[in-house]
Amino acid sequence: MRVAPMNSPQELSHEEVLRIKLEVLRQKHRDLDEAIAALQLQGPGTQLTVQRLKKEKLLLKDQIARIEDELTPDIIA
Repeated sequence: MRVAPMNSPQELSHEEVLRIKLEVLRQKHRDLDEAIAALQLQGPGTQLTVQRLKKEKLLLKDQIARIEDELTPDIIA
């Protein structure tokens, strides 16, 4: 049985995986923003759904911030 080297072309580095995940999360955040705006135009009957989507959007924002922090090297002054 042959084991592929760690940096074979098919494998992504940890940083590349994080960057891809970051872009996916940012897209979901934008999509939620658009969905919230559309629901708010429909009136007060959608308020519970809007609140749920806003909560989900905040969770995405936290995930985005954590990944950005991991990708940004600490600078010691």
